[in-house]
Amino acid sequence: ANPDVGGAPMYEDKNIIENAVNSADHTTLVAAVQAAGLVETLSGPGPFTVLAPTNEAFAALPAGTVENLLKPENKDMLTKILTCHVIAAKALSTDISKMAMDDGGTHEVTTVGGCKLWLSAADGKVTIKDEAGGTATVTIADVLQSNGVIHVIDAVLLPKM
Repeated sequence: ANPDVGGAPMYEDKNIIENAVNSADHTTLVAAVQAAGLVETLSGPGPFTVLAPTNEAFAALPAGTVENLLKPENKDMLTKILTCHVIAAKALSTDISKMAMDDGGTHEVTTVGGCKLWLSAADGKVTIKDEAGGTATVTIADVLQSNGVIHVIDAVLLPKM
């Protein structure tokens, strides 16, 4: 069975958006996805792997960052950041671990937004390094969706600026 996320059950027969809107830990992400106009895309057939930062992850960004990104004039940058969290494939944590091991410990992937991420797995944890040098850890893995999978992460991934 799927783990609960943000205090809410996640249903395998619902899509990424239908589930994400119920997570109390992802209200910032949902607001950002709406502001960027990505609801329709992430409700589509996929498959997608979404690395979903929590509200705490967004709050850890420098003061004012989220508010600035949500402004209409910054939609392109917001879209770029959000699509750097989406991989156009269904990759479970076991898949990521295998790809990382097959690649000598780290697997490079290009996201829907054109960003490069480096995925690694050790001691049962998946970590992601972004282009800006930041690192996120998967805190809840393998939340199955009708159109892919969500992995909850503890940091916002950023493209090289």
